[in-house]
Amino acid sequence: MTQEMVISIAESAVFIVLIVSGPLLLIALVSGLAVSIFQATTSIQEQTLAFVPKIVAVLVGLIFFGPFMISKMTDYFYNILNNLVRYIGWIDDRT
Repeated sequence: MTQEMVISIAESAVFIVLIVSGPLLLIALVSGLAVSIFQATTSIQEQTLAFVPKIVAVLVGLIFFGPFMISKMTDYFYNILNNLVRYIGWIDDRT
């Protein structure tokens, strides 16, 4: 396995992590911002008010983006497992 191959695998892994986690992180960011603005305008300083809407929004986002996330992850693992012989080299089991 060459250095370029290792860097390519690591690069695609980081890209897949960003693509898979990005939608849920963006949803959490937007819902947290909306709750913070609501808390600032109404002067409500309840700590649990910040977490419950974010959790609900992320769960709803997981329902919508779950199939996309699973398909991206399975495609990546399928690619890794299909090219495993290429990555580790040919293993000759003949004696």
